[in-house]
Amino acid sequence: MISHLTLGTNNLDLAISFYDQILGILGAKQVAKTENVVFYEFPNEVTKLAITKPHNGEKATFGNGTMLALKVDSAELVQGIYNLAKALNAECEGEPGSRNNGAYFGAYFRDLDGNKLAVFHRTEPL
Repeated sequence: MISHLTLGTNNLDLAISFYDQILGILGAKQVAKTENVVFYEFPNEVTKLAITKPHNGEKATFGNGTMLALKVDSAELVQGIYNLAKALNAECEGEPGSRNNGAYFGAYFRDLDGNKLAVFHRTEPL
């Protein structure tokens, strides 16, 4: 049902460098790229992620209450992606740890444009 999710950026080249590394850990690859947008595809998934300069030419801003959550296979992968994001100058929004009474292990950070991302491993079924 969902084709793709879109995050805005003010510097596409810098965003590509950031997301190539973060999403590469999850096996994502660029599948389309222009001077204004890049699309990433994930293994065994149909939903894509687009990183784009705003089409109206105005500054990209993050949404208040908007967050992209990436599900991973282990708490170690949560920690590794969080560490890489921090090394790439992402801003911490919540260090890796147990959440919701142990239902999942997650971490939160903002990319270089302020978009909020979560990376999590579910330890209990939903």
